Amino acid sequence: MATTNSNRYTSVAIILHWLIAAGVLVLIAIGLTMAHGTIAAATKFKLFQLHKSVGITVLGLILVRIMWRFTHRPPAMPDTMPSIEQNAAAATHLAFYLLLLGLPLTGWALVSVSPINIPTILFGLIRWPHIGFLASLHNKAPVAAVLDNIHAYGAWALFALIVLHVAAALRHHFVIGDDVLGRMLPGAGRRQIAALPSQEDRQ
Repeated sequence: MATTNSNRYTSVAIILHWLIAAGVLVLIAIGLTMAHGTIAAATKFKLFQLHKSVGITVLGLILVRIMWRFTHRPPAMPDTMPSIEQNAAAATHLAFYLLLLGLPLTGWALVSVSPINIPTILFGLIRWPHIGFLASLHNKAPVAAVLDNIHAYGAWALFALIVLHVAAALRHHFVIGDDVLGRMLPGAGRRQIAALPSQEDRQ
């Protein structure tokens, strides 16, 4: 396994992190609009196709991110971080990986088992296949209902995890005063964050 700078993620890990984060935010916005917005049927169909396209893209990115993680050791947690917080951070990252894999897969399964049988065309260019055994089920409605609930509740769980993750990162910089936030920021953003006063500087 390759090693990284002791307090800095690799450029590839940083790029993948922010691409996935942007994709997830787009998916949440589209999902909430489709579920709760008052929009025309034609617009909803376009958003549905875009949601599927971005979801499959995020699935590909998270698979690359996992492979990169297995071959490149991330920076160690700060020595000052209590073991219970280190364990909580590790559990949070694992939950992120499981949800970021599970949500696109359940979405793909949901589309595959949908009685409507709408094809998926990624960004209007590439036809994406349904999952064969789900697409061939005779009684699709009950399976679709279960998958729909799993996907919806999983999305809310991911949203809650994002809020927790952002709050923890901000706490590390502004309250604790370590470099946990800065080591995942791109260069310019990291320098701007570093220039802000931490809790330690303000004391």
